[in-house]
Amino acid sequence: MIYSKKLKGFAAITALTSAVFLAACGGDESGSGDEESTKTFKIAHVTQETHIWHQTAEKFGEELEKLSDGKMKVEIYPASQLGQEKDMVQQLETGSLDFGFLTNAYMSTREVSLNAWFMPFVFPTISDANEMRDAESTKKILDTLDSQGLVAFDFVFAGNRHVLLNDGFVQSPADLKGKKLRIVGSPAMQEFWEKAGAGPTAMPLSEVYTSLQTGVIDGIDIDLDALVTEKYYENAENLTLTNQMAFPAILTMSQSSFDALSTEEQEIVTEAIDIAADWGNEEAIKREETNLQTLKDAGVKVEELKDSSTFDEVSNSVIDKYSTESELIKEFLVEAQK
Repeated sequence: MIYSKKLKGFAAITALTSAVFLAACGGDESGSGDEESTKTFKIAHVTQETHIWHQTAEKFGEELEKLSDGKMKVEIYPASQLGQEKDMVQQLETGSLDFGFLTNAYMSTREVSLNAWFMPFVFPTISDANEMRDAESTKKILDTLDSQGLVAFDFVFAGNRHVLLNDGFVQSPADLKGKKLRIVGSPAMQEFWEKAGAGPTAMPLSEVYTSLQTGVIDGIDIDLDALVTEKYYENAENLTLTNQMAFPAILTMSQSSFDALSTEEQEIVTEAIDIAADWGNEEAIKREETNLQTLKDAGVKVEELKDSSTFDEVSNSVIDKYSTESELIKEFLVEAQK
């Protein structure tokens, strides 16, 4: 359980009245207002309901309800229904939103150490990335979000990142020269693709389909789960399995919502998150294979990057820079290479 140490220091917290709790956590309540009433939490994220992150949120809701004997439930708001991620974070900070499954990419713009997951070609597979979830450096990186009013529990991967183009494949940086490539807005991702010679363009998921269709962009940096669930392959059919970076979401809770819980309730939430995160990552690993087959069946042309060393100059430049900027990234890389 990656977050169990967070519970230290909460033993002195006493149960609050239902009215105070609901004002803090943004949930609602049914029944007569006594201690047995149901508490309902809000969860938001950016992906479609078929995406692994949404299904992990559903799994969390199932476990939460089971562990609390039906006294705690969730309402899930997928596909940016409550706004873009910057809006979600503001809502988490105020406690009007209880949980956010936030992309590591967006949060890396707020905390440099989260760029650790985007150091190029560190994780050949999602299984390799998953093994780093319980590393000491990973726990320290999660702890940095305390200062932003967030309780960060764990990571859930969507898959590794690959490249989908409307024309050609990628075997070296030369194949990317002049290509307008949609990326998630992350400093390390931006720098990697710029140094590789592409023209990286950050944009939200909701704009990508049309941008591919109209030629505003030439391709995308994407995980297979999003590629399948968002159907981007309908507008571009050349997929290179590059595996250049892992791509997790951070399972976070509003600090004010968490603090409003009793110690027992905090333990239930933490256990439910732990179970859901383990389940979600196991599913993500399975989906790398099933999603790829789905894409092939849909007529997508697939190549693998045969030799990642063609990107060594670019990769080393990015790794050197971020290792210098963040001791946590340096520590993370040392542990990842063991």
